Amino acid sequence: MKQLFSIFFIALFAIANAQDKDSKETANRFFYELTFKPKNDSAKLEKVMSVLDIVKDRSVYRDYTVIGQDSIIKVQIEAMQKSGVFKDMSKSIRMPKFSEKIVKIYPDMKVQYIERIASGFSPMGIAYNETIKFDWKISNEKEKIGAYNAQKATAEFGGRKWTAWFSTELPFQDGPYKFSGLPGLIVKIEDDGKNYSWVLQGNKKVPNWEELSYAEKISNMSLKVTEMPREKFEKTFNDFKKDPFASVRPMMNQEMMSKSIPGMDGTIGDMMKKQEKMYKDFFNSNDNPIELNQPSSDKKKK
Repeated sequence: MKQLFSIFFIALFAIANAQDKDSKETANRFFYELTFKPKNDSAKLEKVMSVLDIVKDRSVYRDYTVIGQDSIIKVQIEAMQKSGVFKDMSKSIRMPKFSEKIVKIYPDMKVQYIERIASGFSPMGIAYNETIKFDWKISNEKEKIGAYNAQKATAEFGGRKWTAWFSTELPFQDGPYKFSGLPGLIVKIEDDGKNYSWVLQGNKKVPNWEELSYAEKISNMSLKVTEMPREKFEKTFNDFKKDPFASVRPMMNQEMMSKSIPGMDGTIGDMMKKQEKMYKDFFNSNDNPIELNQPSSDKKKK
């Protein structure tokens, strides 16, 4: 049963982020509403909340969806543990819109871009590292963005032209996604085609901050990642997107696939098919990446 749980937690949370050792620091958490255009051939826009957590030696940027549902997930998992009956959690929780975690290491702002893939019955982290030197052009133009006095700056990155507004009232040379390097926190940034736009919505202190969520803890994830050149990273992740259960399937014989799951309709095989469809729908939902010049023939992004 433990292996079975592992399969489905990989399917539900392989897009999440992890660490080996919990941090007992206080984090400055900044909430950014991201408005984005997932499809090139559509004018439809979607919105998602993302967070930038800043601690002493680094920042962590990610989709807030899984973190925000931690208490709901905890209640459901504890109920399953108590009853011994598995429940299909995909019916009651929302999936994130984006799967990457981006860590910036201070003070040199080295960027580590992390994704999770399945490796047998366990999640595996893969990552590439880069140091980005943004060539910001700071303007004298100023504007009030939310509660903060902000100043305009522009730069080119990832094949797009970006306009950022930063505030020295927030003394962090950081921002959402990979953006950084201005004399204050970026409170708004968008590309000239308005494909991606982040706007700061609020912030708070998070005492006893832990990078690892409850869902990630029970999924036995690790902060350890396999670092590789970006081209190899793109190929490895694209292979996973094409066949998410490639490493699990050889470990599942026909007898195991035909077993029913207590408390659920269908067999383990049925659930794997459902989870595989969920993965592929997720990965195919966005063909308009933030960075247009990724070193990969497959430009689809989560």
